Amino acid sequence: MSWTCPQCGRTFARSGQTHVCGSWTVNEHLEGANERTLDLFERFVAIVETCGPFEFAPTRRQIGVRGARRIFAGVRLTKRGLEGYLDLPRRVESPRFRHVAPYTKKLSVHHFVLEQPVELDDEFASWIRESYAVGQGEA
Repeated sequence: MSWTCPQCGRTFARSGQTHVCGSWTVNEHLEGANERTLDLFERFVAIVETCGPFEFAPTRRQIGVRGARRIFAGVRLTKRGLEGYLDLPRRVESPRFRHVAPYTKKLSVHHFVLEQPVELDDEFASWIRESYAVGQGEA
């Protein structure tokens, strides 16, 4: 069951979901990004696409990635690359995550910075797939 904010038109999994009203597009986030960062974004999205259906949920500061049940990841395009997060059903200890914190009883948010395409390797892709399962309500 989803809920649509009557003021901004954004849809959410929970009725009355707390949010900042507004309307943003993926293209607005991509404007002015350097070629390397755009490449990283395209590679990130390509991995998400292998997981199954999803939609973008852009906000003022980031591009959220939403599965059938919830947003499971988000990225922000910066001069140095992609800054973002993955919601995972476990805490992953890796130097590739600059900060990990509990998000709910069952989820931890894992913050990352990607600067080079090589960082989007099989290990990182496995975390994206695990996060995608969170977005589908499997965790």
